[in-house]
Amino acid sequence: MRLNAWLARAGVASRRGADELIKAGRVTVDGEPGMLNTFVAGNAHVELDGKPLTSQKLAYVLLNKPAGVVTTARDPQGRPTVVGLVNHKARIVPVGRLDADTTGALLLTNDGPLAHTLAHPSYEVDKVYIATVRGDPSPEAIAQLAAGVELEDGMTSPAQVKRLAPGRIELVLHEGRNRQVKRMLEAVGHRVIALHRVRYGPLDLRGLPIGRWRELTAREVGELRKPSRPAKPQSRSARRR
Repeated sequence: MRLNAWLARAGVASRRGADELIKAGRVTVDGEPGMLNTFVAGNAHVELDGKPLTSQKLAYVLLNKPAGVVTTARDPQGRPTVVGLVNHKARIVPVGRLDADTTGALLLTNDGPLAHTLAHPSYEVDKVYIATVRGDPSPEAIAQLAAGVELEDGMTSPAQVKRLAPGRIELVLHEGRNRQVKRMLEAVGHRVIALHRVRYGPLDLRGLPIGRWRELTAREVGELRKPSRPAKPQSRSARRR
């Protein structure tokens, strides 16, 4: 296995982050400086900054995130974190993020390459949200949300939008911009009161109470590896954002 993939599997960093660690001379394999083209045998001794590393068994967790928990491994303000809530024996990290007051489906894993792929904009994972908003969006507002909304960081991609009840909207997005759902709804005049993600890609929350988590099945992991639509290279303008 190539060294960057080994480091990613060990939960140290994504492959790109592992490349930076290798180039900085912080990684050794059997006492020799690791190189970008180094392959790691099964019995190799790998160290980062002089500390031994072990390759972990891959872990995949779906959490029904409660409100008030931040989507990080640790928080300088001392707030509860999703990693602390799950308290898994593997060094898992969240894939993407949900705001502290947003609830619902959150994937955590130590599979660095998969996490990097899922978080990349070109992979376009479908994410389904239920938003409770002030007021009742008109058909025109629903159509605007579906067609795309101009935000400060550019036009959003088309989305699937459905009115479930007065002041209650379902949105299916495949982008992952910061606070995107809230900003889209605010752009059409409706402040979000509550936001819940009911599905992330093929993963839904059926039978999983708020604040609880479960391991993914092998079938679910396989489904995650299949893009919901073919990956597209980013344009130069998108990469500059």
